Amino acid sequence: MSNSQYLEYGPYGGGTQVDLHNAETVAYGVYAAPGTYDDTYRPSYEEYATDDARDAYETQPIPAGPARTLQLTEPVLPLPLPLSQPPLPAQGVGRRAERRRRARDAERPESAMRRLLPQALVVAFLAGGTTAFVADDKAVELTVDGRPRTLHTFADDVGELLADEGVRVGEHDVVVPAPGSDLASGDEITVHYGRPVRLTLDGQPQEWWTTAHTVEEALRQLGVRAEGAYMSVSRSQRIGRAGLAMDVRTERSVTVMADGRARTIRTNAATVREAVAAAGITLRGEDTTSVEPGSFPRDGQTVTVLRITGSQEVREEQIPFGVRRTADPSLFQGAEVVERAGRPGLRRITYALRSVNGVRQKPRRLREEIVREPREQRVRVGTKPLPSSVRGADGLDWRGLAACESGGRPGAVDPSGTYGGLYQFDTRTWQSLGGRGRPQDAPAAEQTYRAKKLYVRRGASPWPHCGRRLHG
Repeated sequence: MSNSQYLEYGPYGGGTQVDLHNAETVAYGVYAAPGTYDDTYRPSYEEYATDDARDAYETQPIPAGPARTLQLTEPVLPLPLPLSQPPLPAQGVGRRAERRRRARDAERPESAMRRLLPQALVVAFLAGGTTAFVADDKAVELTVDGRPRTLHTFADDVGELLADEGVRVGEHDVVVPAPGSDLASGDEITVHYGRPVRLTLDGQPQEWWTTAHTVEEALRQLGVRAEGAYMSVSRSQRIGRAGLAMDVRTERSVTVMADGRARTIRTNAATVREAVAAAGITLRGEDTTSVEPGSFPRDGQTVTVLRITGSQEVREEQIPFGVRRTADPSLFQGAEVVERAGRPGLRRITYALRSVNGVRQKPRRLREEIVREPREQRVRVGTKPLPSSVRGADGLDWRGLAACESGGRPGAVDPSGTYGGLYQFDTRTWQSLGGRGRPQDAPAAEQTYRAKKLYVRRGASPWPHCGRRLHG
């Protein structure tokens, strides 16, 4: 609002001038002094048919008259001049209007450009975003475990697509193309889940992973020949994600030798016994085969049937008796006295005798029984030292005699086996002198003692060739 509620104005060029410094708003129809403003306010609803009409209106003089008071609170609306009224000549004002018109005409293309440029940028942005949106969208076909479906995705590669679709793959699963491969519209992605197969093939257990859906497909993937094979499950049975256990016995060639003939058959038998039966051969009694009848027959294997005939034989054998020796200080050393004679026992043994394909085999012991227990022999052994000399025989060269008779060897025996020891006693003479057993088994001291006793009885005659050595 202005400082004064009412303003006065007079005729154009001669009336009261409006104090522009004290008024905030100049009402429409109140004019300032010439040169103060280049233009006046014109309401937006005021229109002109032509630029000349607008200029005529702006240059029209205000008629002179007494000053009137205008209350600013009441709007004063100017009335536009008729379009047919020609502009009044006013040189200064007309030239100023002409300049304004030319300035507006010069500014119009630039203003239009300023208005069109933001719109063009918005249109370009929207067009580019739409193009990028359409370009990133890909139509692909995803087949998971045999179930295909068509998808629209913004994923960049196969791995991202599977993650977006919640498809989890493990180390035994197969993805084609690989998870790191780039995606393009029209691509086909296939996921094959791995399935564990616990396969016993021809008696050998093993575990495989396969992407096949049926038993027949799995055997084909594993390279197992199914023609003529025995299978514990149907070929058409489907394999679930948890896997399957099955037993497969392929057809094999087996040659069976029996009764002088060879028979070659193709069989999927589980044991050698079954293969022999499939060849039309019967095992009787103790008949068997060259390989374990319960073993698995291999391809190309030759099996020989062993015809066995047998019997049993009973034999009796003696059981040696034991000897228990007891020291007796009343007997000279080397002397033994049998206190109780021993008696051997008796054992009865049953043997199995058999012939294999007509060839007699080594008897095999089946069982044994004791018919009579052996009785122990008891012997008293002398521990009394022998006398070191014999009267009438001491002082002779007994060492020289022994060297001549036996070469000084206590265990020497002549070639005929009759004489033995250092002095070549015969057994009868030795025992007549109190000796036990054979002379060559007695100690050297005892042999010398018995030789001295013999010399006292018979002189040097028992040694006709070497007796002279006794006297040097």
